[in-house]
Amino acid sequence: MLRRNYPKELYFINMPLISVIIPTYNRKILLNNAINSVIRQTFPDYELIIVDDCSDDKTCELEIFKEILPNIKYIQLKDHLGVSAARNTGVKLSNCQWISFLDSDDIWNKNKLRKQADWHKSNTGCRISQTDEIWVRNNVRVNPPATHKKIDGFQFRENLDRCMITPSSVMMEKKLFIEAGGFNESLPACEDYDLWLRITSKYPVGLINEPLLTRYGGHPDQLSASVFGLDRFRIRSILDLVKKNGLSPDQKKQALMVLVKKSLIVANGYKKRGYVDKYEQYRKIAQAYS
Repeated sequence: MLRRNYPKELYFINMPLISVIIPTYNRKILLNNAINSVIRQTFPDYELIIVDDCSDDKTCELEIFKEILPNIKYIQLKDHLGVSAARNTGVKLSNCQWISFLDSDDIWNKNKLRKQADWHKSNTGCRISQTDEIWVRNNVRVNPPATHKKIDGFQFRENLDRCMITPSSVMMEKKLFIEAGGFNESLPACEDYDLWLRITSKYPVGLINEPLLTRYGGHPDQLSASVFGLDRFRIRSILDLVKKNGLSPDQKKQALMVLVKKSLIVANGYKKRGYVDKYEQYRKIAQAYS
């Protein structure tokens, strides 16, 4: 699809239309599959930025990096800083007004970028969108639970309960990402939940209702499998958002209801494990905002 078919608001002259950012850490084999799914896109007007978070599995020796491909950049960080820092670095290095993220263990349908760019061409007022997706767990396709069904439009309330937006499916304005503050690098997990709350409190999220992403799960290095008590980080995010006073009265009420619920869940989890101090910490949070 030729660039001239898109309104000038979508791109810089003589620049690619979309920056695709892949953060990776010790996923050499999986990364190769992710990169190939980008290279196979039917939409050619992109730049691909791979940010290696100081891998020690010889990721830098992938065959693709030995070729001279002007639309592919490979950057290796000097220290292992986490996925948020890797994504933020990719955005800083991007040359486009639009960005898309792809985790190194996921792959795209070959029409993902084209269909999403076409959608934004027809919905120029929407600053962010995502696509539907296929789930594969331990090499078996599974059906996502009904609670994770993708929705269109304003969805702050839905994202409070759980992360309803998948980073690998997102296309968004780079300017919006910067306005929202990017990914919080102090969070060891739930960094996407944190960002989406800041965005959905102000903007709708469009939905391309086609499974243009395949998410692979079940491997032990996933944050959701390796970090205890993910709701601890969601509580931090909600507290930060409430304290900034940028929510409407209804949004604040919704946020506090979920904050209390999650705080009680975490408190009871610590109580069962015998961590009295932590139990009291989260019990007091729930009590303070009830």
